[in-house]
Amino acid sequence: MSRPYAEVIGDPISHSKSPLIHNFWLEKLGIDAEYRACHVRPEELADYFTRRRGDADWRGCNVTIPHKEAVLPFLDTVTCDAQAIGAVNTIRRSEDGRLNGRNTDVNGIWRATDDAAITGERLLLIGAGGAARAAAFALGKRDPAFVTIMNRSVDKAEELLAEFRLLGAAVPIGTAPSVQLIVNATSLGMKGQPPLPVAIDALPATATVFDMVYVPLETKLLHEARKRGLRAVDGLVMLIEQADEAFGAFFNTAPPRQHDAELRALLTS
Repeated sequence: MSRPYAEVIGDPISHSKSPLIHNFWLEKLGIDAEYRACHVRPEELADYFTRRRGDADWRGCNVTIPHKEAVLPFLDTVTCDAQAIGAVNTIRRSEDGRLNGRNTDVNGIWRATDDAAITGERLLLIGAGGAARAAAFALGKRDPAFVTIMNRSVDKAEELLAEFRLLGAAVPIGTAPSVQLIVNATSLGMKGQPPLPVAIDALPATATVFDMVYVPLETKLLHEARKRGLRAVDGLVMLIEQADEAFGAFFNTAPPRQHDAELRALLTS
């Protein structure tokens, strides 16, 4: 007998902790469903969505690197926020087989940076891809004074500043300027990827460093931040918060967040 399921797609995908999170919540709630990881290469996206669209048991998927922008042409509807960002990380299948995209990364970024000084402050965003687009959108809503976007392609960083109408500067990857918040929205520092070559010596003691990477949990960037006594926020904070909204979309109920301490222990064991 089949049962409802959702999944996360990406290339690579073995690093994803989303199955642990969603299956933990499903078990706590006693819901007879499952959440999987599915390796989908860029050239396989069209076939993947054709097959899943016709699968009544499939509730939808989360989308990770490198598909957050590439999935847009396969969707029937996209929320206003996701349209503005130009990237989707959550897709829900409706009962009639329509695919609806949204971006729950925005909620994850807001929650991860809740205690950081943003309004009227100088920020640094590292990256210009799908995750960085969500960060530019989310942080821009909180009225920073100046946003520096650091990226290997300075042209792409300049385009991001212009698109989201952010006052700031585009610079190559290197030494971080004096800012109140750093957000790493690249895969640099992730297991299997090169380290993030960003020096943070110029940061004030009141700065916050937020790294979206969560494998490993203690990235070189966060290690350096903690060594300097700065507030460091790891990628699990955003991961769990964005999963909260996605879980509701897939399974039509809120996750049992009273078990967050147990969940984080599981994710870090």
